[in-house]
Amino acid sequence: MSELRIHAEDRAAPEAVFTDFVDIRRELGALGVNFERWQADRVLASDATPEDVIAAYRNDIDRLMTDYGFGSVDVLRMTPDHPDREALRAKFLNEHTHSEFEVRFFVEGSGLFYLHTNGRVYAVICEQGDLISVPDGTTHWFDMGPRPHFTAIRLFTNPEGWVANFTGSDIASRFPRFE
Repeated sequence: MSELRIHAEDRAAPEAVFTDFVDIRRELGALGVNFERWQADRVLASDATPEDVIAAYRNDIDRLMTDYGFGSVDVLRMTPDHPDREALRAKFLNEHTHSEFEVRFFVEGSGLFYLHTNGRVYAVICEQGDLISVPDGTTHWFDMGPRPHFTAIRLFTNPEGWVANFTGSDIASRFPRFE
């Protein structure tokens, strides 16, 4: 189940917790973050390639690319035995921004986005079927957990794909992880 926990930026204990989709969407929408529930019902083989995932969701991807002018798409598929899971987790756990808005569509599994804005940290558990769009310049980080299991389609306006501007802050180390 998707969940939103809102924390003061200097406290790990949440001030509020939301599990109802309408409440999550409302709270995130006030920040300019789009949160949607999409159909993620295609069965993917355990050895599905990024190309297979893109082909399975081609109609959704094409619609997003047309609506928002995205120039590139990729797939991040993480499994508990992925050889780079620790390095990628460490990289994504560093607070950063992007010069473009960030769209992620979770077609399998789950992960935890942290948005740091307005003196608060918004921790959003994204599940299969969730689409989240984070505005450009929003400080955030992502935790996939120590034994990740998710497949996310990522869309970019920048043809280079995922380009992060790291803040150097250690704030991520002060909040509960996705375990």
